[in-house]
Amino acid sequence: MRVIVHTGKGGVGKTSISAATALRCAELGMKTIVVSTDTAHSLGDALDVEVGPEAMQIAENLWAQELDTRYSMQKYWGKIQEYLGAFFNREGIAKVNASEVTIIPGLEEGAQLLWISEYFQADEYDVLIVDAAPTAETIRLLSLPDVTRWWVERLMRIARGLDSVIRPVQKLFTRGKKNDIGIDIAENAWDQVQLLFDTLDGVRELLTDPERASIRLVVNPERMVIRETQRTYTYLNLYDYATDAILVNRIFPEEITDPFFKRWKVRQAENIAFVREAFGSLPLLKAPLFGEEMGGLEMLRRLADELYGDRNPAERLFDGVVHKLEQLDGESSWMLRVPIGFAQKEQLDLYRSREEITLSVGPYRRNIVLPAELQHLEITSAKFEKKFLNIRFEEQAS
Repeated sequence: MRVIVHTGKGGVGKTSISAATALRCAELGMKTIVVSTDTAHSLGDALDVEVGPEAMQIAENLWAQELDTRYSMQKYWGKIQEYLGAFFNREGIAKVNASEVTIIPGLEEGAQLLWISEYFQADEYDVLIVDAAPTAETIRLLSLPDVTRWWVERLMRIARGLDSVIRPVQKLFTRGKKNDIGIDIAENAWDQVQLLFDTLDGVRELLTDPERASIRLVVNPERMVIRETQRTYTYLNLYDYATDAILVNRIFPEEITDPFFKRWKVRQAENIAFVREAFGSLPLLKAPLFGEEMGGLEMLRRLADELYGDRNPAERLFDGVVHKLEQLDGESSWMLRVPIGFAQKEQLDLYRSREEITLSVGPYRRNIVLPAELQHLEITSAKFEKKFLNIRFEEQAS
């Protein structure tokens, strides 16, 4: 199954492009599902049909789904939350507050990621198109396995540690009575946490495999939008996600000749040139501003025609590099090259332990586990050169 994730600043037309891409894939004979992770759902409006929290068929080879956060949380996180909520409630925290405490940062987004795993494991579709939330939410979504694991594991350890002390004492006073934490839930909750993160790691592995998944950035030809998309591209590189295209939407067509739009068209042309300069060799696909509202299958076909022409949108459009390890002049001299896009030197932080390095770009962080060849070596330099962070490892003389 090929997975294509569309993301970008809010209001750039991700939903319409996702729907048009899915329709084109379906009409090329591929069994396709388009899924919206944006809480401000408009996928049904783009397709001009009612779409719910479970997949529903809307045309030949085409299914659609608008993910409902509450529904997904109950499906994938309900039992674990029940255990943690019961534990905190027993310790004197009000039930409503216990429910709030057990909403771990990122778990709402995580429930959405687990749908991707479910579809991949079922292997019922050829293509999965993801209409992702605006860029900030998408970065949180894609970095979830790194960010949320810390919270969940520590919270569960606290609950399990205290429970191992409290439960024997509690049993002395509750013989013949039902344990209020629900022993069956407590015994299974930790296993479910481990399964949850095993599944999330599997999704991460899927989405960082450029043969199976691609991220595509949707922009309008506006400088502010392009700047935000540059930052998004940096963070996607940091987390190993392969971007294979930039989609420029809502370009004023040549037939608009009204003098009022002349300056707008000039500025758009300048910004499109800036996109080409900013994103280098990434393929640039373009779509015009249509003279009528985008919605319904016929308009989506027109949008797909403009974007893809005769191209198959499910194909990998660009072969990018996430990071590259090179052996230098000696056996104990290596260079790790990490593309970090448009980050500034002052935004970068680098931390090293024996087995891994941690890169921080602004508020985002990524751990890279080092191969055995590098674990005994020292970092002798880290230089930001031509959008790459070049980290040199060498053996130090004793």
